[in-house]
Amino acid sequence: MGDQCTIYKTVDFIGKRWTILILLEIYKGSSKWKRYSQIKNKIPEMTPKIFSARLKELEIQGLINKKIDAKTFPIKSEYSLTKAGEEFMKVIKDVKQWTIKWKNYNPLCKNGDCKQCEI
Repeated sequence: MGDQCTIYKTVDFIGKRWTILILLEIYKGSSKWKRYSQIKNKIPEMTPKIFSARLKELEIQGLINKKIDAKTFPIKSEYSLTKAGEEFMKVIKDVKQWTIKWKNYNPLCKNGDCKQCEI
């Protein structure tokens, strides 16, 4: 599989540490838009430098939108999933169901939509 392969390219950006967790945090909850700090606070082990890099990568890949509110100080950045990001969350739900069925039975997830990950 060469670096021009579609699977290779896809795994290259979604397989990076924290990427799926960032998408999951943007997806979770009732609010479509999440502030930088809301997402970052949910993943405290991640450094701000890596977090910013992953957000930029996800924006370039077309999985998230970014909007900046410069009317206030400090300036607020907010993120939401694009249509592609929302569709990708369906793939993640399928992976979760496969994992429950074949690899890791988790009683918290037995109904499909668990309270922990909201997926």
